[in-house]
This record gives sequence, structure tokens and C-alpha cells, in this order.
Amino acid sequence: MAKLINLKPFREFLRSGQIGGVLLMVAVVVSLIIANSGWGDSFHKLLELELGKNFNGVQLRYPLELWINDGLMAIFFLLVGLEIKREILEGELSSPKKAALPVFAALGGMLVPAGIYFLVNRHSETAAGWGIPMATDIAFALAIISLLGKKVPSSLKIFLAALAIVDDLGAILVIAIFYTAEVHFDQLLYAGAIVALLTALNFAGVKKQIFYIIPGVFLWYFIHHSGIHATIAGVLLALTIPTNNTDVESPLEKMEHALHKPVNYFIMPIFALANTAIHFVPEMVEGLGSPLALGVILGLILGKPLGITLFSYISVKSGLSSLPSRSTWKHIIGLGFLGGIGFTMSVFIALLSFGNPAFQTEAKFAILVASVLSGTLGYLFLSFLYRKRKEQIYSRKIS
Repeated sequence: MAKLINLKPFREFLRSGQIGGVLLMVAVVVSLIIANSGWGDSFHKLLELELGKNFNGVQLRYPLELWINDGLMAIFFLLVGLEIKREILEGELSSPKKAALPVFAALGGMLVPAGIYFLVNRHSETAAGWGIPMATDIAFALAIISLLGKKVPSSLKIFLAALAIVDDLGAILVIAIFYTAEVHFDQLLYAGAIVALLTALNFAGVKKQIFYIIPGVFLWYFIHHSGIHATIAGVLLALTIPTNNTDVESPLEKMEHALHKPVNYFIMPIFALANTAIHFVPEMVEGLGSPLALGVILGLILGKPLGITLFSYISVKSGLSSLPSRSTWKHIIGLGFLGGIGFTMSVFIALLSFGNPAFQTEAKFAILVASVLSGTLGYLFLSFLYRKRKEQIYSRKIS
């Protein structure tokens, strides 16, 4: 008898994503209030506060902001890596036919926005930010589509989750390949040895999570000092966590369940709190017309739905995949707008793209504006489709 796909992890991921999305919104609002109050300078000084201790040449003292962006976010990427691995092995990415549509949609949702940003910024000093509009924020996107409830087919929610997961994988590769300034190969060699050890533990059938977590901490340290962004350590660790093809909960599923709430309820809101403390000045609105801001806004609001819809159309018309059940092309367009919510990952890539704090702030403001507009457009568009469908059904009944 074929093993039924276990949907429990996805349901939990969806539920925690909805609440996590609300907490993210609250964190953004609180961060903006702090930045534009008398507490703004004190808050920035708090983020610069160094925590930790150095031991015999081993550097473990960093600013609080780095602990958040490189440390806590590595745990976020660990969860993303676990989700990617599980979906590839037994979920929405487990076969070419099932994976084709979200993979094509995600590819279009990355290439078209990046292309739009590049066209707008190709002759400017902000050209390095082309990766910013490529990202989709899983928590925010799932939160918005969950608020729609039964107004959208459940298959569309699963498709959005799978698309966002593939999108995150693409963002991870972009960070690793294009946003790494200098590589220290001796540190990479140590990191590679730890990955080999973790892989050997997996093949040896070691199930206890502690035997993966402790080497994972050392993996984070060596990746951090190699020049590659430390968050990649989370993904590498996730790929080595054991899973199984039975109904017994695997170490991978146990770790995934254990991380959902800390990541969605604490880590992502803390990241948003630390990284969206934008001090508003009148010039910011005028700055939305700069190449950087235009590239981000057009990439997320226009490029995301265009890329997702176009590449989905190519995938379906070529026979590689089919639309999610009970969904239409209009649903895909609405979902494409939700894909334009690039908040967490987009802000993260913006921090890596620019060393200039002014460019970082400009990018954050553009991301905030674009994400709010994309989420609003997606919600209203999908709600409108539901009302039109109800009106059509009612009209047929009375006729």
C-alpha cells in the first residue's frame, strides 16, 4: 500500500506561519515607532552592544545585531532547509510532475524581478541589489493567504508554500554565490570536514539530535569565519538531519516541529524589530523615485506576479504540470501578488548588498512599501475573485 503523504507538518507550518505573520507585522510597527521616537538612538546603541567573550583567539564576541542577523537567522535557515528537504523527499517537490509548477513559478518569480531591478539600476552604484526583489517572505505570504480562509482553494495555499520554499532555496544559492566578498578556504575546509562528519552520522543511523546540533554550532563558527554568510550553515546542517519513509516521526520532523514556534514567534519578529527601525524623513518619499527604490518596488509589485504567472503558464502549456485543483489563472495572478511580499529575505539581502547605511535604509523603505502594497493587492484581488464566483453561482441558481 502506498504511503499517504503526512500533511500534519504542513498544517502546523501553515498555522504557525499565520500567527508568525501577525507577530511580524506587530514587530515592524513597533520597530518603526521606536525609530521615530526619542528611543531611536538608544535602540541603535543597543543593537551595537557587544555580547559574548573571546577564548584563546576564538572570537565569540559580536554586536547584538550580528548575533541576530548571523546567529538567530541561521536557525531560521535551518528550519527552511528542513522544510526544503522534507518537501523534496515526500511533499510537494517529491516528483518531477509535482515539483514542476512551483519550481517554474519560483524561477519566474526570481528571474523577472531581478531583471527589472537590473534594467533600472544597470548604470548606477546600486546595481548590486538585484537580488533584493527575488525573495518571497514565507511567513507573511502564508499569513495573508490564511486570512482568506475558504475564499481560496486549499491547493493554492499548498502551491504558495511550495513556491516560497523553492524561492527560499534560490535566495540561499544567490547569497552563497553572489553575496560573498572574500573566502577563507582553511575555514571552509574545517566546515567541510564537519559536514562530512554529519553525513557519516546520518549514514550510520545516528538519530539523537544532540549529535547533530553540537557539530552544527562548530559548523556555524567556521562558515561565519570563511567569508560565506553564516546562515548557510543552517541549510547545510538541515540537509544532514535523518528522515525516514515510515509513519514514525523522524529526527527531521521532530526538529522541524520543535523549531516552528521559536522561529515564527521569536526569531523572525526579533529580526524584523532589529532591521526595520527606519527613521522617516520627508526626503524618503522623494527617494522612492530613485533607481534603487524603483527597482525594488517594480520588481516586487510587477515582476513577481508577471514572472510567476508567465513561467507557470509555460509549465502548464508544455504539459510539464497542471494548475492546482479548483484554481484558475486568475488565482495564479493573485498568488503572484502575494509572492511580492519579500519582506524578511529581501531586507536580509539588502543588508548584504550594500555597505552604505543610506542605501540599506532606502532599500528597507522600498521593501516595506512594496510588501505592503503586494500583500494588499493580493488579498483584495483574491477576495474579489471569490465574490465574483459567488455572484455567478447565485445568478445561475435564480436563472
